[in-house]
Amino acid sequence: MEGLSRIVVALDTSHALLEEGLTDRGYIVQRHYQTPLNDLPLHNAIGIVVRSRLPINAAFLSNCPRLEWIMRLGAGMENIDTLAADRRGIRCFSAPEGNAAAVAEHALGMLLAVRHRLAWAHKEIERGLWLREENKGDELEGKTVAVIGYGPMGEAFTQRLKGFGVKILLYDKYKTNYAPSFAKESDEKTLLQEADIVSLHLPLTDETRNLVHKPWIESFAKPIFLLNTSRGAIASSEAILQGLESGHLSGAALDVLDLEKSTLTGLSSTVWPPVLQALLAHPRVLITPHIAGWSHESFPKMAQILLQKLDNSLI
Repeated sequence: MEGLSRIVVALDTSHALLEEGLTDRGYIVQRHYQTPLNDLPLHNAIGIVVRSRLPINAAFLSNCPRLEWIMRLGAGMENIDTLAADRRGIRCFSAPEGNAAAVAEHALGMLLAVRHRLAWAHKEIERGLWLREENKGDELEGKTVAVIGYGPMGEAFTQRLKGFGVKILLYDKYKTNYAPSFAKESDEKTLLQEADIVSLHLPLTDETRNLVHKPWIESFAKPIFLLNTSRGAIASSEAILQGLESGHLSGAALDVLDLEKSTLTGLSSTVWPPVLQALLAHPRVLITPHIAGWSHESFPKMAQILLQKLDNSLI
């Protein structure tokens, strides 16, 4: 029975460094990557490792009387009821610092790819077309980039903008005195007046859900280019499409969508929702499948950060 006090239930695949690190610290890692919720052996678990397979809500936690901590190999905590966990004294760890570089590079890559028409030009060449005038790009230099949300992802993206000759406005309503010397903290009014490009780096909360909707898009003084590498439910796909059609959006790069992957899996793209088909066909839109934070480097970095946070919590 002694070993039961050190059981960790892994609900998702993570990274070998994380599971090995937990084992080295004396934990017994039980892998239940496919086990249905009702069959999970949670009663004796003191730790949970999760990505996104299951919601860790109050009902889930009621089955974990000995639980001390939850690790999420990722950045967002929207699938974990952190308030319910806090009431139970359960520590929650995530690792946004570990995939911030991957997200920032992906966001910048998408931004450049759309504005310089890289993907479209490549596809045209595959069809035997060699079009130059039609594929003129739009430079970043001289533009104003608004970064909304200044956590690890927003900071990493801001750092990578430094050499592009852009004006950088930072907006985070919960922070003050945080801007680096080459950027400027902004209020919402200034952002709406000056932004040419808007990049979202926000968690999904009740406050940010559906933040990007038709009136919000239309409140900008100039047509904006929208980047979303945060969470799909923050931005309405319908509103984005409407903004593109009305001219309030000059383009969009979306790593995340408000359309659930589970509703699309196994379906032919010909029967996908019309809004998704329209976005995919749009000449100024680039969509990737929620991979901004996925790199060969980010997963071991996140594993190491989670282990360090666990160690620090025990000091």
